[in-house]
Amino acid sequence: LGCDHGGYELMQEVKAYLDKQGLEYQDFGCYSNEAVDYPVYARKVGHAIQNGTCDKGILICGTGIGVSIAANKVPGAYAALVNNVYQAQRAQLSNHANIITMGSQVIGIELAKQLVKEYLSVEWDPNCRSVAKVQRIIDFENEE
Repeated sequence: LGCDHGGYELMQEVKAYLDKQGLEYQDFGCYSNEAVDYPVYARKVGHAIQNGTCDKGILICGTGIGVSIAANKVPGAYAALVNNVYQAQRAQLSNHANIITMGSQVIGIELAKQLVKEYLSVEWDPNCRSVAKVQRIIDFENEE
C-alpha cells in the first residue's frame, strides 16, 4: 500500500477494510496528511512488486493518475487506474495488473473498498485471450 497526502485519509479506510478481512499488507506510506511527493510512494510500491516482496499493490493519490504514471515507470510494475467495479476486475483478468490506483477526490470510501475487494478476488487466467497482448507489453519493457 502507498499513498500521498491527498490519498492518506482514504488509505486509512482501505487499511481498516483489509484488517477487517484479515488480509496482510505492507504500508509504504505516507503516514500523515502532510504534503509529500506521490512518486516517492509509487516507486516504493513498484519496487516491492518488482523484487517480489509483494504480489499486488494499491496506490492512492488525489486523482489516481499521478501514482499510476509513476508506478508504471518501475520495470515489472503494471498499474491500472480503477474507478468502477468492472475496471477493478478487468485490471487483473484482462491486463494482469499487479497494482491498482485510485483517486481520493474521484471516488468515495465505500466504492474504494468495493474496488479493492473485486481486484483482490480475481486472479489472472494464464489461458485467457489477453495473454498475447499482455506479453507484448512485457516485451516492450524488455526492448529498452
